[in-house]
Amino acid sequence: QVLLVESGGGLVQTGGSLRLSCVASGRINSAYALAWFRQAPGKEREFVADINWTAGSTYYAASVKGRFTISRDSDKNTMYLQMDSLEPEDTAVYYCASRAYGSGTITSQHAYRYWGQGTQVTVSS
Repeated sequence: QVLLVESGGGLVQTGGSLRLSCVASGRINSAYALAWFRQAPGKEREFVADINWTAGSTYYAASVKGRFTISRDSDKNTMYLQMDSLEPEDTAVYYCASRAYGSGTITSQHAYRYWGQGTQVTVSS
């Protein structure tokens, strides 16, 4: 089992920045990759970004590419999401999740087995 705990959410104005953190514990070596998803009220959970835990390769949703940066610190078992140029449309609960190798399409929430509890990000206009 992999335990994931997010932090760093909050309220920010349009154009501002936030950095989210996700601390992983447990059988982290079983996680091939970690990702960020988000869910706005009344909308489905959507993929934001994914990072290979060992190689560090990344993949972004088109809506955040160029504004958000995903990274990880393997020594601290922590993944980050640096969010810049935030827009009201970025308002959502942000979740981190882990997936095993070959678990499916990386942009699908169904490929991810373990999830954190989420952290709220609110961008005011």
